[in-house]
Amino acid sequence: MTETHDRTVRYAEPPVQKAAMIIGIVFLVVGVAGFIPGITTGVDALAFAGHESGAMLLGIFQVSILHNIVHLLFGVLGLVFAAGIGGARSYLVIGGLVYAALLLYGIVIRGDHPANFVPLNTADNWLHAGLAGGMILLGLLLPPTRTARVGAPRTARA
Repeated sequence: MTETHDRTVRYAEPPVQKAAMIIGIVFLVVGVAGFIPGITTGVDALAFAGHESGAMLLGIFQVSILHNIVHLLFGVLGLVFAAGIGGARSYLVIGGLVYAALLLYGIVIRGDHPANFVPLNTADNWLHAGLAGGMILLGLLLPPTRTARVGAPRTARA
């Protein structure tokens, strides 16, 4: 907690910071889950990079070691940038743009194309579309300040 003027502000208290923190945590969980047999099928076929990786997170999303590491890094960045309003907003908007680029990459670069170093399937493309839109909207639309609670008691100042 930090003191600012006459009120205490907690880590990731404003909505935009909470969103960045929650998305960061989800990316950390997904990054770890990509290495866990049972949650990820075909872990024995997990390649470092490339479309030939046979591992499938939840049996749906194609992953590789590099893909999982990127999820972990994205998660850490979410937690770091959630510490400030501007950082949280930037993380969400820029992260959304990164996922929009990955969506385009997944649509254009397919199969055994020489530039295909990220294992992506149709489910990944749909997920990236949702992440791109969702993160950008959250970053642009969530208020940067804490929302007032209905019925919260007000204290008189001296």
